[in-house]
Amino acid sequence: MTLALILVVLISGCKKNDYQAAVGVCPLVVSTIPANGAVAVPLNQVVSATFNEKMNAATITSSTFTVIDATKSAGLKAAVVVTGTLTYSGMTSFFTPSSPLSPNTTYTGRMTTAARDLTGNALQADYVWTFTTDLPPTATSDPANNATGVLLNKVIVATFSAPMDSATLKSPATIFTIKQGTTTVPGKFSYTSTTASFTPTSNLAPFTVYTGTITTGAKNKLGTPMAADYVWNFTTIPQLTLSSNPALGGTTSGAGVFAQGSSVTVVATANLGYTFFNWTEGTTVVSTSASYQFAMAGNRTLVANFTPKYLVTVLSVPVLGGTTSGGGSFTSGTTVIVTAVPNAGFTFTNWTEGASVVSTSANYSFSISGNRTLSANYTAVVSFNVTVSSNPLAGGSSTGGGSFVSGASVTVSANANTGYTFTNWTEGVNIVSSSANYTFAITGSRILVANYTLIGGFNVTVSSNPLIGGSTTGGGSFVSGASVTISANANTGYTFTNWTEGANIVSSSANYTFTITASRILVANYTLNGGFNVTVSSNPLIGGSTTGGGSFNSGASVTVSANANTGYTFTNWTEGVNIVSSSANYTFTITANRILVANFASSLPLGPGLVNLGTSGDFTALAMSGISTTGVTSVAGDIGVSPVAATGITGFGLIMDTNGQSSHTPIVSGKVYASDYAPPTPAKMTTAVNDMMTAYTTANGLTTGVINEIYAGNISGQTLPPGLYKWGTGLLISNAGVTLSGGANDTWVFQIAQDLTVNSSAIVTLIGGAQAKNIFWVVAGQALLGPGVDFSGIILSKTLISLNTGAKVTGKLLAQTAVTLNASTVVQP
Repeated sequence: MTLALILVVLISGCKKNDYQAAVGVCPLVVSTIPANGAVAVPLNQVVSATFNEKMNAATITSSTFTVIDATKSAGLKAAVVVTGTLTYSGMTSFFTPSSPLSPNTTYTGRMTTAARDLTGNALQADYVWTFTTDLPPTATSDPANNATGVLLNKVIVATFSAPMDSATLKSPATIFTIKQGTTTVPGKFSYTSTTASFTPTSNLAPFTVYTGTITTGAKNKLGTPMAADYVWNFTTIPQLTLSSNPALGGTTSGAGVFAQGSSVTVVATANLGYTFFNWTEGTTVVSTSASYQFAMAGNRTLVANFTPKYLVTVLSVPVLGGTTSGGGSFTSGTTVIVTAVPNAGFTFTNWTEGASVVSTSANYSFSISGNRTLSANYTAVVSFNVTVSSNPLAGGSSTGGGSFVSGASVTVSANANTGYTFTNWTEGVNIVSSSANYTFAITGSRILVANYTLIGGFNVTVSSNPLIGGSTTGGGSFVSGASVTISANANTGYTFTNWTEGANIVSSSANYTFTITASRILVANYTLNGGFNVTVSSNPLIGGSTTGGGSFNSGASVTVSANANTGYTFTNWTEGVNIVSSSANYTFTITANRILVANFASSLPLGPGLVNLGTSGDFTALAMSGISTTGVTSVAGDIGVSPVAATGITGFGLIMDTNGQSSHTPIVSGKVYASDYAPPTPAKMTTAVNDMMTAYTTANGLTTGVINEIYAGNISGQTLPPGLYKWGTGLLISNAGVTLSGGANDTWVFQIAQDLTVNSSAIVTLIGGAQAKNIFWVVAGQALLGPGVDFSGIILSKTLISLNTGAKVTGKLLAQTAVTLNASTVVQP
């Protein structure tokens, strides 16, 4: 009877009609990836079905688990089956397509009743679900296709319908190109999530057709390529170039770049001596009007043509001979008068042109028939110069020199300086007068010297050795026989020893009195008493203040003191590399110069402080629209989504816990939560998401001590201390990485108004005890971490957080849209 009862239970538990699953009796598909009805599924998606119990792997075959291309199969008699590889692990069956799925295509997954558990029980009904792959991205451009009048410095922008994988736009270089004919235009590309911008290295050529191409090698972030190449053409703005012939003929205006069809006026203005006669383009005369108006229909190169007038240039020979007037520019046949006016001492002789005399009249009149270069010639009226000087030069002053006419009466005077007596006037080697006032008649130029003899004054110069030894008095200029006293006053720390002159000691008295018989150079000599200097400083400089430095005699008792500022603690006094005292008040005896440093340690944390995450801090990854993964991913801690349901968590192979409040997966060390799980999970997730948004708003609103726009939004290769940093743009960390230097309790907050872009293999290095849990990246755009990145800190993102292949984050991922992981690792801080 017992055996019969067991058979009844087994049969009734697994019958096809009025089916009710019994765990351990009937197998059941509890979840799939992608979920039923999922859209925007990546083309490289591994399709899986998870059971409520372990299955007989031998019954999971290509006939029991199939994926059908429903779009291609529509209207066909036979279904189009996707080929691929089946594997089975744990309680999940995995189907890996042989080639990527087709974009914008609906697929049907089916697990048939031939699938059986380990006791032979069959799936009671075929489990069928559908999903649709991602749409191919499309592109638009600025300039648009067939645009005309495009500026020569135009930045060319392609905008995509979905976030793109910028790596597919960069390499190979043929994916996104701008060409002129078959020649690729050189330039620089930059990217956001949905745009690619091209800035040419130099301006585009005017009125030229360019072709832009983005090939199907361009893929979105889900790996979906464009369905077809996007190709567009545009034409640049025409350019107008102007010049004049001859070049000095005049000026032209109106050149530049203009829209096709615009009305343009060019103007030619003649310079003095030139007349405009026409505009030419190549060999064609296009206008005889100085103001020529036309509509732009392409590049134009116009030349304004001028005819010259005639120039008259007048010169004077010698140049100081006089002034000339009458030069300038004249038209042919004009009557011109040139005039020569002599200076005093010169007489006009004639006008010459080249080697020919053309007129002897100071007013020369002629008719212009060509360019003329005329010289007014002068002869000098006889005049003589008198030059006076003194010997020796310091002897005195002399007056009476100048320029004089022949026969003029001239007096030169000599005034002696103190200590000098006038002796005579000489000219060459001859004495011409012994009178200080010498009067003579001019018959020629004269060079006279007033001669002096020294009265007998002597100088006394005093100095000290060493120079800082003391002060000296008594130097100066004295007459022979004067009594002179010089004095030496010692400074503190020095003692006077003697007066020396050259190598001789002349006195050991600080007050040395002598009679002047010659100039003297005396030195007061000192010896050092034994004074030594004590210098004190603090490290770090803001650690505190120090006292006790100065200059001291040998054997003096000295105390140096260190006073700490708030937030710092005194540690020790060091001299060089040696610690000499751990007492803030250090007393010692002076035996030599000392250089002491008071060392301090910080006792307060630096930075803006921790951001309160609330209950969102309970999660390693928290998102509002979904968390997805591909490849081998590892997450330490809990993850969760809200308000999206559990269908928003893809790629994890979730297994529901028996209480229905959470699920688990081998690649997440903690629990998985979603808004549609059993209470109290929905309320828990709502609170966590609200706390996450509050934390973002609070962190983004911090202002105290903010550091704005440091390194212009590119902190690659830099070392940043604790602080609040803000950028009105995106923030870039290249593969040079960034270093954060601070203590274990110091904090960093980075406010980023656009995207956070971390290039492949970049490392965020922490030194000095800095911890990832104290670092907050507040991102208004997307947080995009490239392959192989090693990142530290808590990301609070207004939109997407994306980790590419092999990326590692020590921190938390808190996104107000989605978190995407590709073979990534997330470690709790």
